[in-house]
Amino acid sequence: MSVSEFELIDRYFRRGGARRDDVAIGIGDDGAVLRPRPGHELVLVTDTIVAGVHFPVTMSAGDVGYRALAVNLSDLAAMGAEPAWCSLALTVPQADETWLHGFADGLLGLAERFDMQLVGGDTTRGPLTVTVTAHGWVPAGQSLRRAGAGAGDGVYVTGTLGDAAAGLRVLVGETECDADSGSALTRRFLRPEPRVALGQFLRGIASSAIDVSDGLAADLRHVLEASGRGAEVDLARLPISASLRACERGDAAIERALGGGDDYELCFTVPPGRESALGAWRAQDGVPLTRIGTVVARPGLRFVEAGGRVVDRHIAGYAHF
Repeated sequence: MSVSEFELIDRYFRRGGARRDDVAIGIGDDGAVLRPRPGHELVLVTDTIVAGVHFPVTMSAGDVGYRALAVNLSDLAAMGAEPAWCSLALTVPQADETWLHGFADGLLGLAERFDMQLVGGDTTRGPLTVTVTAHGWVPAGQSLRRAGAGAGDGVYVTGTLGDAAAGLRVLVGETECDADSGSALTRRFLRPEPRVALGQFLRGIASSAIDVSDGLAADLRHVLEASGRGAEVDLARLPISASLRACERGDAAIERALGGGDDYELCFTVPPGRESALGAWRAQDGVPLTRIGTVVARPGLRFVEAGGRVVDRHIAGYAHF
């Protein structure tokens, strides 16, 4: 039985995740009507994921829905924003009701967890493509930005690096490792954890921030270029999980951590006088923070190898074109 566009919306997306008081009109009209929050600025982010380009075509519907929203939440986290609303543009080859049910559960389940309401969007037929636009609030003048890193600032990352890229390789059969390690790595790709609470905590502490989507080296370079600075990263300090080390030996694990992409961890810089404030976060949350290097005045990203040798090392990261 075929399903019309309006039946599809009513059946799978009308529930919209969380219910928010600042939504006057949500799904069902030509546009959403939303209530601005006094004293705050609106942060807007958009990400598109395409089957066969950003995720394997064999990926489950629930994981696709979760991931489509998670990558946007990660951008909000990097701006220090509190999630509020999202819209969805969904292109599917056909109205497969089983797939749509799983997709909606993955996306809206994550939306409910972060008190986010789906307020509109569009559905159409075509190659599987998902575009989410997410909105969040930040107190006026307090958003985190890529620009702002200063010489002497510490360079930090959350969690561990390289797991998701290795997990994708496991998923598509490009690498093999033991079952436990493989499962841990693939979960990091399928279900990235947006660092939303940390992003808000870092307001007034971090001098710059970015989420690690294209690989640490590529994304840190964006911060350095926007700030007019350079950095030295100690390779021995890179947080690499036991699962990644079990699957990628030696230098391969370091290369994956620097250039793999899809981690959706945060990379941020903190001036020396504010680093002590990070202790409050470490005391209340299980997400590890690791200082991996230092911002320097000389432009460019360099790496400190064993023995203290500083080298330039070209790590491209993910290329969209």
